[in-house]
Amino acid sequence: MKVFSTDALNPGVRKRELLGWAMYDFANSGYTTVVLTAVFAAYFVGAVAGGAPWATFAWTAALSASHVIVMLSMPAIGAWADRHGAKKRLLVFITAGCVTTTAALSLVSPGGVALAIGLVIASNVFFSWGESLIAAFLPELARPESMGRVSGWGWSFGYLGGMLALGLSLVIVLQSQAAGRTAEQFVPLTMLVTATLFAVASLFTFGLLRERTMPSQSQALGSLWSSWRNLLGTYRRAKRYKDYMWLLACAVAYQGGVAVTIALAAIYAEQVIGFAQQETMVLIFVLNIAAALGAFAFGYWQDRIGHKLALGITLVGWMATCAIAALTTTKGGFWYAAVIAGLCMGSSQSSGRAMAGLFAPPAQLAEFYGLWTFATRLASIIGPLTYGAITWATDGNQRLAIASTAVLFAVGLVLLQPVNMARGRQAALAID
Repeated sequence: MKVFSTDALNPGVRKRELLGWAMYDFANSGYTTVVLTAVFAAYFVGAVAGGAPWATFAWTAALSASHVIVMLSMPAIGAWADRHGAKKRLLVFITAGCVTTTAALSLVSPGGVALAIGLVIASNVFFSWGESLIAAFLPELARPESMGRVSGWGWSFGYLGGMLALGLSLVIVLQSQAAGRTAEQFVPLTMLVTATLFAVASLFTFGLLRERTMPSQSQALGSLWSSWRNLLGTYRRAKRYKDYMWLLACAVAYQGGVAVTIALAAIYAEQVIGFAQQETMVLIFVLNIAAALGAFAFGYWQDRIGHKLALGITLVGWMATCAIAALTTTKGGFWYAAVIAGLCMGSSQSSGRAMAGLFAPPAQLAEFYGLWTFATRLASIIGPLTYGAITWATDGNQRLAIASTAVLFAVGLVLLQPVNMARGRQAALAID
């Protein structure tokens, strides 16, 4: 059996183009793994903010501010990209912005809270814009019946990029600590390595991926404001694609829990369980391996058993992860939670992206993925900010905060039930 079969791709799509698309997941995963999860998050709380009681809340507030910006801007940007046939061109500028601001994080030193917050907000905005635009290429590349496995290919390949960035960073950390250097000296170097890897790997995307969307002649000169008006029209017609709207509501809930894992896993591991920084990086590295395997294997399973059932199974797994993490008092117990989280992380995110592609009208892919981004960024505000607020209000009780995260996955499971895959797909094609 061919693992990457052209039978899964739309007519005219070549394997090299799929590679170019997947390379963007490979490129940008280093940002989430190194900056948001394993290295800079813990560095911000422990060194930049000096371990202050408000440090975790400040970190989640900075991420939340970036998600508000994305929520307000991405749907209109997506609609503009559809009407101008400019997804790829826009992606080039957005990637340059993320690479530049990630590299600038190397300038942050202990006490530089304002600079750190400003750069984290900017870099995460650019990252989120790029993540939404690259997702909008998925329905152009994959056949509807193969959307799950192709999405899984991209996610799993992306985690390999995250592991490469984290692996290089781990080498830097271990060598620096052996030489007696402090985090202030070696963390900036990991930021430069992550930015460089992002820039180099994304060149494959820009060289291999085609722009298939043709500009809309009737609205070729439309403004972002006109795109917002079209977006509001999309909301007013929501009853015509109610399954997509149920999926968005589900995403707001469960992606909030996923965002907690991405933003706070390293902080929880070090401050609650007692991991050293290098142990945390190894933990996140293994989590990425599990996520890559989960996304790849689950993509095939998803196409077989159905997207809805597959996503539901991962949400149950997420609830088990939260329970184990909240109750365990040992590093070994936390390892179990991390492995389950890794398997669920890749598969749940891949499943959601594939379902959004099936429910999106072919002529409005970037616009509908803009709506998807709106939902996931709202989730990324609700999840981490709630976690940070509970931690602050309970004088640092992160166990209670992680236990409360299970509620988000439970709500997501409930909101998933009304989704009808066949009806949602028919509505998308009828609108087109």
